[in-house]
This record gives sequence, C-alpha cells and structure tokens, in this order.
Amino acid sequence: MHFEIILAPDAVGALKRLDARIRSEVRDQIELHLRHEPAKASKSRIKRLRGLRQPQYRLRIGEVRVFYDIVEAEVHVLAIVEKAQTYQWLDEQGAPK
Repeated sequence: MHFEIILAPDAVGALKRLDARIRSEVRDQIELHLRHEPAKASKSRIKRLRGLRQPQYRLRIGEVRVFYDIVEAEVHVLAIVEKAQTYQWLDEQGAPK
C-alpha cells in the first residue's frame, strides 16, 4: 500500500531551512520509510510515541527528527526538528492523550 505524504506548512519551512545535503537526506529517508510502511516501528528509525495523541510517530534521521501522524492512507508530517529542539517542540506542540 502506498501512503500519500503531506507536509504541514511548518514542516515545509523547517525543511527549507536545513542545509542542502541534510535536506536531501531527509527527503530521501521520508520517501524510503514513510511511503510504504510508516507504522513499522524499529529500534533505530521509527518510534511510536507513547502518551501523546499527536504526533503519533517519530522518524530519526541523523540529528533530525520527523514527527508525523498516520490518517487512513495519508502520512501527515507535522514537523521536522533538530534533535536538540525535540523536547521543546514536543512540550509546545504535542497533544497529550
């Protein structure tokens, strides 16, 4: 099953602010991991977030974290955040259950 990937405006802005090399890697990894099996949790890449209604998942790409939700056949990328800002973003934007 192919999932449609939809980037939120904040995620698009964050992607544009990344260094070109990192931006390319993030795009490639989003396509590789989120297009076909976005809910396939792994120890190193994809993690289902507990205690949050939104975002549901986190994809780790080097020093960048991609937070997203899965809604039917769509992957909604909510944010692309540098590792150092992850907890701050989750505190501000995460929706507890």
